[in-house]
Amino acid sequence: MELSKNYEPSLVEDRWNNRWKEKAYFKSIPDSRPPFTVVIPPPNVTGVLHMGHTLNETVQDILVRKARMNGFNACWVPGSDHASIATEAKVVEMLKKEKNIEKFQLTREEFLGYAFEWKEKYGGIIYSQIDKLGCSVDWDRVSFTMDPDYYRAVIKVFVDLYNKGLIYRGARMINWDPAAKTALSDEEVEHRDIQGRLYYVKYYVVDSPSEQPAAHSPHITIATQRPETIMGDTGVCVNPEDPRYKNLRGKYAVVPLVNRVVPIIFDDYVDPAFGTGALKVTPAHDINDYNLGLKYQLEIVDTLDENGALSEAAGIFVGMDRFEARNKVAETLKEQGLLLKEEEYLTRAGFSQRSNALVEPRISTQWFVSMAFFAQKALQPALDGRVKIHPEERFLNTYKYWLENIKDWCISRQLWWGQRIPAWYDTEGRCVVAENEEEARKIFSEKYGVTDSALNQDEDVLDTWFSSWLWPIEVFKGITNPGNKDINYYYPTSTLVTGQDIIFFWVARMIMAGMEYQQEIPFSDVYFTGMVRDRQGRKMSKQLGNSPDLLQLIDKYGADAVRFGILISAPAGNDLLFDEQSPEQGKLFNNKLWNALKLVKMWSARLADTETGPAEISGQDAVQVMDVSGFSGTLQLNGNGNEYSQQANQDFAVQWFSNRLEEARAEVNRLMADFKLSEALKTIYSLIWDDFCSWYLEWIKPGLNQPMHPGIYQRTLSFFTELMQLLHPFMPFITEEIYHLLEERDDDLCVRQSLPLQTPDAKVLQAGSALKEVITGIRDARNKNKIKPKEEIKLYIRTESTDMFMSVYHILSKQVNANAIAFNTEALGHNISMVIGKDKFFIETAGDFDVSGQQEELQKELQRLEGFLLSVEKKLGNERFMQNAKPEIVAHEQKKKSDAEAKIKAIKESLSDLSN
Repeated sequence: MELSKNYEPSLVEDRWNNRWKEKAYFKSIPDSRPPFTVVIPPPNVTGVLHMGHTLNETVQDILVRKARMNGFNACWVPGSDHASIATEAKVVEMLKKEKNIEKFQLTREEFLGYAFEWKEKYGGIIYSQIDKLGCSVDWDRVSFTMDPDYYRAVIKVFVDLYNKGLIYRGARMINWDPAAKTALSDEEVEHRDIQGRLYYVKYYVVDSPSEQPAAHSPHITIATQRPETIMGDTGVCVNPEDPRYKNLRGKYAVVPLVNRVVPIIFDDYVDPAFGTGALKVTPAHDINDYNLGLKYQLEIVDTLDENGALSEAAGIFVGMDRFEARNKVAETLKEQGLLLKEEEYLTRAGFSQRSNALVEPRISTQWFVSMAFFAQKALQPALDGRVKIHPEERFLNTYKYWLENIKDWCISRQLWWGQRIPAWYDTEGRCVVAENEEEARKIFSEKYGVTDSALNQDEDVLDTWFSSWLWPIEVFKGITNPGNKDINYYYPTSTLVTGQDIIFFWVARMIMAGMEYQQEIPFSDVYFTGMVRDRQGRKMSKQLGNSPDLLQLIDKYGADAVRFGILISAPAGNDLLFDEQSPEQGKLFNNKLWNALKLVKMWSARLADTETGPAEISGQDAVQVMDVSGFSGTLQLNGNGNEYSQQANQDFAVQWFSNRLEEARAEVNRLMADFKLSEALKTIYSLIWDDFCSWYLEWIKPGLNQPMHPGIYQRTLSFFTELMQLLHPFMPFITEEIYHLLEERDDDLCVRQSLPLQTPDAKVLQAGSALKEVITGIRDARNKNKIKPKEEIKLYIRTESTDMFMSVYHILSKQVNANAIAFNTEALGHNISMVIGKDKFFIETAGDFDVSGQQEELQKELQRLEGFLLSVEKKLGNERFMQNAKPEIVAHEQKKKSDAEAKIKAIKESLSDLSN
């Protein structure tokens, strides 16, 4: 088969995706193997995957594929979330735009019919993207939070918690989204710094509630950021220790524009240093004012409606939008001489994470979960290590702080799309909670003696997170069919991979639900990915238009390159900067692999006839070795009793890479166990690009017109196979393709089991590293001295490790183009001199070279090493360090000292040689 010039992912990816699905490799059923279970954080059904999802899904797939290749029964459950607020907004927008229908022109059932139609039309987009990315999910287990069984599970849990006294209904100050027209939990509000304005307003002071102010009446100045809420003021508050206002005890203030006379109260909540030290109290529109109102029994006047416009209670500017009303109120105050001044002011404000609307505090009757009961359930497993958070140093304290300061969870939403709250009311407002109307009537009969009362179900639905906190349980039907085979086998799941922004929304609450309904943690590890940002550091978003389209990226670069690009930029738990240079690097890596494949396959046509010895070598592949144990002359690599043959050199290359591969495999396993997946990919990338392609393949490459030894070739195919298996979880498509192109296979790479780790030989690894360092150093010296690549050199080596160099002399000579190598002899005449490691090297050429330049380079290196040696000696001379450091650390420092001393000695000798 002729291979294409470059790797073409479009010809590969769909083919292997279809093959994997036809073979049902990713389908999981309980068996005797240990399970490795991952549940996908269900993306909203509202649209497409963004780059944050891409990172998240890629990380999960890497973990799942790795586990599958390590003998686990890997089960990755896909699914999506109904996303109450976002999806309802999309459906409302669609109805208005495409059908000219307003939501409230429809019945609830009609609207839900349109919503499910919309979900069927657009919901599959996300699944197609997950599939296109190469995610090895079990497509037979797709879950949706509005599936009938899942819906039933949510209702069962609500009823259970209500009967336990952990869900209650009451009027509280909540966060209101005027755009979505629904309540929000505290966690759904995003606080941002914004540029605001302080308005300094004059409030007249009177002696009694019945007194009206006159033009000469005294006044108090109040600084407010929200003049549009003045009409809801029912008090003025100052600090009792503030000497400016001691004379106001027992007095009253007159609210501008509406002339409401309100009490002046004294409370140390007020900061005398902020503004004027006087606070207008608006209990309906601020949580702190609300608490003051409860404390001092102040009236509550709600001046804003559900749309964020002024209500009838405002008395003026009724129906005007709150921001327009702000300007109108300020203008009117100014006209009446009550606005003293305005000034810019930096403040923080809450915005809805779903609609981006400025949130309004609002008193409303809602349903709540008592969270104090659940907080310890979620906190203790994280503290005792049952649930491990990665990276712990970044998120454990944040998690702990939130749980220790938790507030009750507002779970009702004023929407139609979602699980409808299972509460029924009679005409007198009496309420019962039940799973269905039949059960509700039975409870009414038992509780109130009513058998045929008209009952109406609560119009609100539950917060989306109230359904998704059951996700690891109910995807296996653990609520609706407790104790079934799947829940017993797959729960608890293994690892949760998710974004740090939902640590409270979802992660903590899943632990709560798991401990309550399974009496067990839902997962053992939580890995938080970082935020994906553009090169300017901005969070990628649709609003900014800085988030690339995933499918377009895949079409342009291929799924493997996109996966590579997003992960190579993603250090554990930290935010990452992403642009198209990253998948471009992945594309280049694909082509590097492809070119290596073509090179290796080309050698298959040059295999020697025998596996016992390579053919005789001559000409440019013959090297003269001088003065080694009395032996000199030209070595013929023909197996005629010559122990230093080309075969021995190639055997060293094979031996070295075999050990280097084992070293890298162990390192990758360690990094992945620590969830350092980006570092693991970089290790594999360097192993393939540098060690395999740049070194190993060059070391074993046969000379011009020379055959390839079959044994070396087979080992090379084996190495290439192992490299593809190591890389497969990260880049599944190209690795599967190369796996099958290397040799005829009866199996597929994605289910090939990894070999047990072997302990690498440190001496072989050290020899390989030394050889690479020598080759690099000699090549650098050639370049600096302008010795052309085709110009042959004679190489003199002064070393105590002659045998090591003899075992690799063929590799060394070929890599530096030396036609003769001499050991431990005096250099003849002026040679290019260098020190590499502990050894000295001299290059003899026919051309001239700059001795003074060599001396300068050696002097610089000598100064550097002497400084380094001084720092090491200082550390070893530190009594505290020597007493506290582990023995292996001390030994390492002592080795650094001896190595530096040996190299300094060699450099000084080289400088002496150059001076003579």
